[in-house]
Amino acid sequence: MSFKDLATLFRKLMERTFSGKLTWQEWLFWGLFLTCLTPWISAPIALAMGIILAQVSGHPYPKHNKVATKDLLKYSVIGLGFGMNAYSAVNAGKDGMLFTIATISGTLLLGALLAIILKVDKGTSKLISSGTAICGGSAIAAVAPVIKADEKQISVALGIVFILNSVALFVFPPLGKVLNLSQYQFGLWSAIAIHDTSSVVGAASKYGNEALGIATTVKLGRALWIIPVTLLMALLQGGGVKNITIPYFIGWFIVAMLVNTFVPGIEAISPYIVKLAKAGLVLTLFLIGAGLSRETLKSVGIRPMLLGVILWIVISTVSLYIIINTIQ
Repeated sequence: MSFKDLATLFRKLMERTFSGKLTWQEWLFWGLFLTCLTPWISAPIALAMGIILAQVSGHPYPKHNKVATKDLLKYSVIGLGFGMNAYSAVNAGKDGMLFTIATISGTLLLGALLAIILKVDKGTSKLISSGTAICGGSAIAAVAPVIKADEKQISVALGIVFILNSVALFVFPPLGKVLNLSQYQFGLWSAIAIHDTSSVVGAASKYGNEALGIATTVKLGRALWIIPVTLLMALLQGGGVKNITIPYFIGWFIVAMLVNTFVPGIEAISPYIVKLAKAGLVLTLFLIGAGLSRETLKSVGIRPMLLGVILWIVISTVSLYIIINTIQ
């Protein structure tokens, strides 16, 4: 969705508002949306508000939600780059790279094995495994056209990932405190064990600024593995590579981080950009929650959900054990 599209949508919304044509569902949606911009609403609370909205009244703009969520997340992540130092990011990336290679390959192999045991169809299992291994919904969206997944398989995989993302956002920060994880340890763990970038950044921001920087850097580095994994699946599928999605916004995140590190005087405006980016993240999580409709929840079967849960528990516990015992 371009800025021109957003301007058109905003103009139409204003016309409906002043003409008194907004439904009560729309008034409720925009009331909660604006509430998320206040300093009292954290990322987990925003997600919870969205989920409750989806169950009580439903999303008044379901057709626009997916695109708006995707674009808002990209802009927010780029904005967070203005709060990070390139040297620290490189150091974080070194630790994250080893975990990334091991956990991605291990998760994909375990997913293939569990799919046979649980009798989950290949298409659904590949989507769930890819989403768990790399970066949730983005990986699923990239892999789906390559393996020729149908609408139901995509819906089931996305539903599972979004549900587990929601759980992680509430569970990980307090669990990190109980385990006495350092900022660095928690940032690394959340980047590996939580599916979507939005929930990774949301959980890490709840834990602390250092955790946020580590988690964002490692997760975006992990997201780049969409390219080789999707390419491999395309070759195994016997198809072409024209549908492979490349996450270009990660390049802009790197540019923002380099500007923040090396451009003199940028420190005067960087905090405001980061603050705006964090507000965008809160709104993103609200929209994600609002997209978890009853239909999405009902579409998730027991066996695919079991596959997703087992994969998530394994990658979470194994990575946590390694981090606690090797990184101080």
